[in-house]
Parts: sequence; C-alpha cells; structure tokens
Amino acid sequence: MTALDDLGGEERLRALVEQFYDLVETLPEGSNLRRLHGHGHGVPHARVEQFNFLCGFMGGRAYYKEKNGHMDVKLMHAHVPIRQEDADNWMLCMEQALDDEGHTRPYVGKLRAVFRRVATVLINDVPDWEEGLKPSGGTR
Repeated sequence: MTALDDLGGEERLRALVEQFYDLVETLPEGSNLRRLHGHGHGVPHARVEQFNFLCGFMGGRAYYKEKNGHMDVKLMHAHVPIRQEDADNWMLCMEQALDDEGHTRPYVGKLRAVFRRVATVLINDVPDWEEGLKPSGGTR
C-alpha cells in the first residue's frame, strides 16, 4: 500500500492540492508564496505540477517524471529564493489543507513529517529577485 493509497487515491490528492492552493491564494501567510509563483508560471500551473509531483512522490503514477524526466525537488526549486518563513508558511497551508480535507488517520502524521523535511530541505540562500530593485545604501 502506498502513501497515495492511504490518502485515498488521486481524486483525494487532487482535492488536497486544490485546497492547499486555495489557501495559498487567500491566506495572508500565502502572500510570499504567491509572489514566488508569480515569478514562474503562476499558481494555476503550480496546482497542476504539485499534483503531478505529489502523485509520483506518494507512490502513484509519476506524472511529473514522465513530463520532466526527473523528480528532483531541489532542482525544481534551485532558482527560487526560499526562506524559513516560506517553508513555514507552505507547511501552514498544507497542514490546514490536510485538516480541511479531513485527513486525520495515523498516516497523516508521517505525511506531515515528510512534507516538513522536504520544505526544510528547500530553504536556500538564493538572492531574492526583488533585491535588485531596492535602493542602494539601504539595510536589509
């Protein structure tokens, strides 16, 4: 049995991803996540690719790998300035989405821990895209 099976299959994963991005798009904690996605292909694209990635990541069909040739989450985010606050806000939205979608069984604790590890691994020191727009001589 896979983590995807535990979650309830692709339909339940798609609902989780949709709820997650609904929260990203509406909660104040999602504001920087929205900004970061805005520098890429946007939130609508992220909804599709998050599902594609998580499906394979959780033991289902590897849609992301079929499309992109890999499942390297660090490579996917290597160009994105991700800070601790971003990882924490991603987790806040994901944990709320899990709760909203009624995922309370024992496997959810493991899933939350895995999501937390992945979010933490993505924290980096890539310069923020907005730094070039800041007035010179200012402090950070």
